[in-house]
Amino acid sequence: MRILGIDPGTARVGYGIIDLDADNYNVVDCGCITTKANTPLEHRLSEIADDIESLILAHSPDVAAVEELFFSKNTKTALSVAHARGVILEKIQRHNIPLYSYNPMVIKKALCSDGKAKKPQMQRITQLLLRLAELPTPDDTADALAIALCHGNTHRNKSLYMQT
Repeated sequence: MRILGIDPGTARVGYGIIDLDADNYNVVDCGCITTKANTPLEHRLSEIADDIESLILAHSPDVAAVEELFFSKNTKTALSVAHARGVILEKIQRHNIPLYSYNPMVIKKALCSDGKAKKPQMQRITQLLLRLAELPTPDDTADALAIALCHGNTHRNKSLYMQT
């Protein structure tokens, strides 16, 4: 199964594409979509939408997992990230890719068994599970890979449960 994990944002959208084969995860691609500051939001959203579509066309994911938003103190930032998440969801839906959403606490719990795990711990477990030589960076990319792993673990656990 090929999983597209996305950490939404407006300045940077992290993405991680992994394959789950039997018991192994393999990184196919990962990185960040970046948009320039001081660019009108509608232009940034269009750029994000185009880049997400390019990733979908290039890698043909079987499923997508996107981080749910949590409200921060900065309402303006939260609203712009919600807009970015919206265009991302639309592209995924347009390509008929099954979509799963996970909140940050669930992602942390799925990987570290601790819903309050700190970022360095999440990066380290992501590195170990994906057998990466170095910690995944920047944070947005690491988060996107963790989101993809969260879905892989959730799917695998459901599959095991269904077999018994």
